[in-house]
Amino acid sequence: MLAGGAARRLGGADKPGVRVGGRALLDRVLGACADARTTVVVADPRPTARPVRWAREEPPGGGPLAALEAGLRHTTAEHVVVLSADLPFLEPATVGDLLAALRAGDADGALLTDAEGRDQPLVAAYRTAALHRVLTSLTTTPTHDVAPAPGDSAAAHGTPASSGAPGTRTPPGTRTPPGTHIPPGAAAPAGEAPAAPARHRSTLAGLPLRRLTAALDLVRVPGHIASFDCDTWDDIASARARIREHGHVLDEWISAVKDELGIDLDVDTGVLLDLARDAAHGVARPAAPLTTFLVGYAAARAGGGPEAVAEAARKAAALALRWADEETAAEPDVAPDATPDTRPDAE
Repeated sequence: MLAGGAARRLGGADKPGVRVGGRALLDRVLGACADARTTVVVADPRPTARPVRWAREEPPGGGPLAALEAGLRHTTAEHVVVLSADLPFLEPATVGDLLAALRAGDADGALLTDAEGRDQPLVAAYRTAALHRVLTSLTTTPTHDVAPAPGDSAAAHGTPASSGAPGTRTPPGTRTPPGTHIPPGAAAPAGEAPAAPARHRSTLAGLPLRRLTAALDLVRVPGHIASFDCDTWDDIASARARIREHGHVLDEWISAVKDELGIDLDVDTGVLLDLARDAAHGVARPAAPLTTFLVGYAAARAGGGPEAVAEAARKAAALALRWADEETAAEPDVAPDATPDTRPDAE
């Protein structure tokens, strides 16, 4: 996960720490890849809701390819999911879809596309070997836009002045015909500037992501909501508004509470809501939160897990219905074998 950018469009704010729905953007993305065997975050260390490994690119702030290389040093997995830390609506299902698309064929990677069909290379799954191959090639490809260093001359390398043919010399004042090849490191003819030797990058800093994606065979997975990223304060405002829309707010709230309490548990919220309704209607409104609390406590005592929650909720719901039935029963509220002198309220 790449989380060390400068966030210039946010005025240099700590973007991974910006909260959406009560949770830091970084924690929201971490929640979407909770099933990962290893999670590496390339950024300066900070408190997170889930355990991670920390890495840092060289130099810090060197860009996405340098950060990607730094993160890859901490994993030996065959496949890796590469994510930015500003994806408020990324879900585990989307991560699963990317991995499934990658494993279904021979492509080097599977990336998400946004609502306009644009590639999102930082919401993607890749073959680790393919990433290493391309990143290595980018640091070993000769660059010809670097000025010769002082001393890069025939004398400095001890190379005799020649046109390239062993034992021959170019007479003084002779110009090399256009198109003549002079091997790197060989001296230029007299009167001409020496050819600059081929140079190689020693770092990926500053290279754009398109240098990586252009060299990979990629498949696309549509995901206009999951690919929404927060680059500006307007994006942050839109994300905060969306999670409060009807149909989203409850799931968002439950996820936020689980993160805050350190609970990694999937439960049927419908069952708990039905229980709360039955307790409120059949007993009294304050019974709803108290009953759901007791159900959670009972489930924890029983070992926890979705099954324990479901069983405790079932028992409590049945009790609430029996309680309500007594209010509407046509028969007197007396046990079948009760007599006037044995009832608890008998005088």
